[in-house]
Amino acid sequence: MSGRALSFGVTAETYERFRQGYPVELFDMVMAYAAQPVRTALEIGAGTGKATRLFAERGVAVTATEPDRAMLTELRKHVPTHVRTVQAAFEDLRPGKRYGLVHAAAALHWTNPEDRWSRMASLVEPGGVFASFGGPIELADPAVAQTVRAARSPFLARDDVPSPDGTPPEAEMQWPGTELQRSEWFTDVQQAVIERRFTLTADDYIGHLSTISAYLVLPDAEREQVFSRIMQVLPETVEMIADVTIHLARRHREP
Repeated sequence: MSGRALSFGVTAETYERFRQGYPVELFDMVMAYAAQPVRTALEIGAGTGKATRLFAERGVAVTATEPDRAMLTELRKHVPTHVRTVQAAFEDLRPGKRYGLVHAAAALHWTNPEDRWSRMASLVEPGGVFASFGGPIELADPAVAQTVRAARSPFLARDDVPSPDGTPPEAEMQWPGTELQRSEWFTDVQQAVIERRFTLTADDYIGHLSTISAYLVLPDAEREQVFSRIMQVLPETVEMIADVTIHLARRHREP
């Protein structure tokens, strides 16, 4: 895994504080797509358990996997006691038990693309569901966004994670739906968006940035400088766009 992928553990408590959770609407959408009871789920890259809680608190037996020990320690503070936790990267998981649902919340882009979907298929029950969801949290005001980009530019040209397969933002189907459509293992690929808007104080916006990998991998002195520069150009509060894009696919039933 890349250094960015493994950078979050140093700020696990901050990640838990400033990262948004997931709406109940997402759970309802996944269950409606499944069209049958989902009793077991495997989560890939569970972080501090933002998505784990959504499913575990509604009766799904979740096994949460996470490669970073500090993130997994933080997760255990917040999820129901029946959640099983495993310190492992996706690539470390071996075929064996299969699950009615395998899901990844803002984590799939950190997995190795080589054999990604055959590995995934080995973990999903025939007819079961794969779900990936997440999305960037962006400043809603274009003028404020441009000012922030200018402030950070001496340190970072961009702070997002580009599409792993190069799909442009304007494409109708976004990654990983693009890969799922080409996969021999999955069918009935669907994409949906849950719109979210909220307001952050300037301090909380900086707190959010402090959980983003592009900033976490900067040297300490540079990270402090870039946050100081951004803070100087922010209004007291900022409006945020935090739409959740969901991709759903069904594992082919075996003959």
